[in-house]
Amino acid sequence: MFLMGFLGTGHCLGMCGPLVFAFPGQVGGMKAHGAYHAGRILTYTLVGLCMGGIGGAVVLLAGRTQTNPLGWMAGIQSGLALVAGMFMLGFGLTRIGLIPEPDWMAAATPTRIPGARHFLRRSDQTSPEWRLFATGLIMGLLPCGLSFAAFARALATTEPLAGAGLALAFGLGTLPGLLLLGTGLAVVARRYRRHSDLLAGVVMIAIAGRLLVDGVLALWP
Repeated sequence: MFLMGFLGTGHCLGMCGPLVFAFPGQVGGMKAHGAYHAGRILTYTLVGLCMGGIGGAVVLLAGRTQTNPLGWMAGIQSGLALVAGMFMLGFGLTRIGLIPEPDWMAAATPTRIPGARHFLRRSDQTSPEWRLFATGLIMGLLPCGLSFAAFARALATTEPLAGAGLALAFGLGTLPGLLLLGTGLAVVARRYRRHSDLLAGVVMIAIAGRLLVDGVLALWP
């Protein structure tokens, strides 16, 4: 998951780079960037926690409503792995360009998130760092194929802490490229964005393949 985030740096720079310039880039300094990315990665982690919890709750409820709880729990867990694998496969195929990315995921803007304007307006009354932290919290919810793939993987864990850990690893993987935004290394990352997208797509497809194989084998009689 860390590798998926790291290799997706080119996508992050293209999609989120303007936002980094527009928010923490205006304040300047590593403290501002750190506050922004701390909020963003915290949101990833919390969403991963919730997704793992949702998966676990579905498995638990399925087991409690059947006469053979262990069998049904294993079946639902395998089903979640298949669902997550299909989502990750789709996101991976968009990264390598075999299928088009949905229009609703093509541009990053906070206005897509309900209540974001009100939340950010209230944060304007606080210190710059807290405002950037709040902005990062919001930005972590933006439609993004990479982050949605990470959340799908967290769902398949069916464990809150495991889901949070995977989402956290993904978020930390995106950090180096975005922190280097504005430096020569960021220019190189932009130049080779297509290459990094291909590598990220390959990693996502590999993770999807593992999930799909595990799900099928678990359901095999």
